[in-house]
Amino acid sequence: MLDTSQGEPQAPAPVAEAPVAPEARGCLYALSQPPLMIFLGVIGTLLLLAAMHDLFLL
Repeated sequence: MLDTSQGEPQAPAPVAEAPVAPEARGCLYALSQPPLMIFLGVIGTLLLLAAMHDLFLL
């Protein structure tokens, strides 16, 4: 609410910045990790092999 009192003006409170946790780095940081990329590569290869099998051998 708006302060309409006639007293001395008060200085605004300092704004404290929220500390950034080291774990909160986002998706691009997660994708840069080698174990995750190896896992996604293996899953992608298995899906590709299954698709090729369905398309050409069945």
